[in-house]
Amino acid sequence: MAQNGGIMLLLCATFSVLAMVGAEDPYRFFEWNVTYGDIYPLGVRQQGILINGQFPGPDIYSVTNDNLIINVHNSLPEPFLISWNGVQQRRNSFEDGVYGTTCPIPPGKNFTYILQVKDQIGSFFYFPSLAFHKAAGGFGGIRILSRPRIPVPFPDPAGDYTILIGDWYTHNHNTLKAILDRGRRLPFPDGILINGRGANAASFTVERGKTYRLRISNVGLQNSLNFRIQGHKMTLVEVEGTHTLQTSYSSLDVHVGQSYSVLVTADQAAKDYYIAVSSRFTEKVLTSSAVLHYSNSVSPVSGPLPGGPTTQIDYSLNQARSIRTNLTASGPRPNPQGSYHYGLINITRTIKLGNTAGQVNGKQRYAVNSVSFIPADTPLKLADYFKIGGVFRIGSIPDQPSGKKMYLDTSVMGADFRAFVEIVFENRESIIQSWHLDGYSFWVVGMNGGVWTPASRNQYNLRDAVSRCTTQVYPKSWTAVYIALDNVGMWNLRTEFWARQYLGQQFYLRVYSPVGSIRDEYPIPKNALLCGRAAGRTTRSL
Repeated sequence: MAQNGGIMLLLCATFSVLAMVGAEDPYRFFEWNVTYGDIYPLGVRQQGILINGQFPGPDIYSVTNDNLIINVHNSLPEPFLISWNGVQQRRNSFEDGVYGTTCPIPPGKNFTYILQVKDQIGSFFYFPSLAFHKAAGGFGGIRILSRPRIPVPFPDPAGDYTILIGDWYTHNHNTLKAILDRGRRLPFPDGILINGRGANAASFTVERGKTYRLRISNVGLQNSLNFRIQGHKMTLVEVEGTHTLQTSYSSLDVHVGQSYSVLVTADQAAKDYYIAVSSRFTEKVLTSSAVLHYSNSVSPVSGPLPGGPTTQIDYSLNQARSIRTNLTASGPRPNPQGSYHYGLINITRTIKLGNTAGQVNGKQRYAVNSVSFIPADTPLKLADYFKIGGVFRIGSIPDQPSGKKMYLDTSVMGADFRAFVEIVFENRESIIQSWHLDGYSFWVVGMNGGVWTPASRNQYNLRDAVSRCTTQVYPKSWTAVYIALDNVGMWNLRTEFWARQYLGQQFYLRVYSPVGSIRDEYPIPKNALLCGRAAGRTTRSL
């Protein structure tokens, strides 16, 4: 009886929130159980994180504006959180699934995420955001299809495949976490996985003469990867929710945290072909492979793997600059993507972010503008909502590199709702960086080597720059983005180099509106978990 009562309360909470986020839009229900299980992705037995017994986890299929009700049961012996890379959580950062916004799900408990993929299309992924769980799995693909009445700038493909690529360790994720906790750097990864499998273990079947969509996401921990298919060209059609100019590539650099959609036509002889994935900008090159299998194949894969770029930066930079928005195509709405003229809007603020590596108290740390982030005892969004003092301080990170010695703080940068901001990512290190901002897409208006100056704006693409949520910054280089801050909330800005993120290279951008209206931000979910100094408080009555 008590269990039935709990279910009724959850249903009441769910449908109450649905009424707010858009009851006229369809909703989809998902029931997930998160467990540990044995996996053998590189031929070595190790402990992986499974969702409903699957590694990787199940794909999320959705359509623009769908409401996603995802009930996650945590059957791990420790707290757990899932975040949704690229899902913007419009007006609802409470559901973002990172520790700065959402309380972890306790062991043996469940939490129901209530998301809406409002005004979005495209290819994304989810992943475990807490501790170092990402090194054990728990990730999967997210696809958001266009509504039937919205035109898509290419014919329906014969098939649609999710391809999750990423570097991988055979070490247990707790071992990796312990290395970082001791203030040491991780060793080089052991291999590359393609859909959770090692070399030639994953296969994708196609029929000769037909065209297929491949949604490629780099869910790895640190390395940029190059993706290519033996004997086949790829036509890029979408990047993290933006339809692109349909440019053909023989190989594609996918930096960590990024997602791309390509069309591939099975127009070669009826046999099997290698899909090759290899690391970029690394002294030792990791390589893995899968199989593109023609349904009427007369021979298995043969010959050497197709070669790809290794350390060449210019190749990657020129490719990145060639990726542009298709201005005449519709996005999630029927109006053309080019109808928003971002290049004509006045910048209200310039933020410069410099990444550094160093030591604090004898331990390895990483920082943004000299501040190495440390988590608070309470999710920042909850502290903000309940007005709990002493958890964080707005302005605890400067918006320009300070040149100071690295220090620890719970870094939160304030920003005004509806501001139009320029962010310049400055990377003076010899590694490639990849930066992601939750809650938003931004226009990648420029990138180049050397040091950014105001004169660098003369190089900006102010017409058809691609809009995305994750961008690379090449070694000793800069990348500039424009962002319309139209989504109130507490949003994580982080490196996707996961060991660096874990050791402090992140902060939170608090986009604030003083109005306090549900037109700007939804109230706290009725089923929100409350922890830290927010424990014992109440959300809203059920």
